[in-house]
Amino acid sequence: MTSLDFIYLTARMPEPNQKVVALDQTIAAGGPATNAAVTFNYLGNESKLLTIVGSHPLSNLIKSDLEKYTLKVEDLAPKRLESPPVSSIIVTQSTGERAVISINATKSQATVAQIPGNILEGIDVVLVDGHQMLVSQYIAQQAKQKNIPVVMDGGSWKEGFEQVLPYVDYAICSANFYPPKCQKIEEVFAYLQAVGIPYIAITHGAKPIEYQSKKMSGNFVVPKIKPVDTLAAGDIFHGAFCHYLFENDFIDALCNASQIAARACEFFGSRRWMEKV
Repeated sequence: MTSLDFIYLTARMPEPNQKVVALDQTIAAGGPATNAAVTFNYLGNESKLLTIVGSHPLSNLIKSDLEKYTLKVEDLAPKRLESPPVSSIIVTQSTGERAVISINATKSQATVAQIPGNILEGIDVVLVDGHQMLVSQYIAQQAKQKNIPVVMDGGSWKEGFEQVLPYVDYAICSANFYPPKCQKIEEVFAYLQAVGIPYIAITHGAKPIEYQSKKMSGNFVVPKIKPVDTLAAGDIFHGAFCHYLFENDFIDALCNASQIAARACEFFGSRRWMEKV
């Protein structure tokens, strides 16, 4: 998914029927795999973002932002005239916590027929976020046949993920990811292992990351920081994980990715950490 994010920094969340003047604001292209791809590029790689941007006037703002990071965008519906998904995000200054309202990709779903041929040519790793589920399933399946590792961003359970999971090598999930009939973290691990996913990690914000693989399980502490903005921290984590996966084992890739995500949380917005590092 690619969205246009309007991000506001406030001293506190608005009360019902209250107007609040923001302390700061920024606009950027957003979406889980989109932010991950920007991070992946920033760390020295080349990303190909398979998404829908379209030709709406707001789409130009998305294109302009992504061009800054030399991101190659494969637009599945380049002539689409409807508005891309728009997100309004409020970040609380004292905690860095964010509240998000968005339509996501519910009204801009692509089909497999819209995927360009040879889309995986030259690709070394695939990340799916599940917002384009039919596309995610097809790409993951094709990647599996070509022995390309597939990383899944499991921010929350989405209908159709059960068709993608059999092709996933690395499931990196948030604590809000609960497959059907799962209510505890232990049940989530068991569910994903039963599907056959060899590497699984569950993030808990500022709390330790839990992980399991065929050979080991455990947890490790994430860097302690004073967060300014936690927006896109998970997305940035996934992009960094894909980067570090090339030269590190599973645990080291998780640890290094957590360092990048923590650093990003020390700055307002989803991009400013790149300007300061």
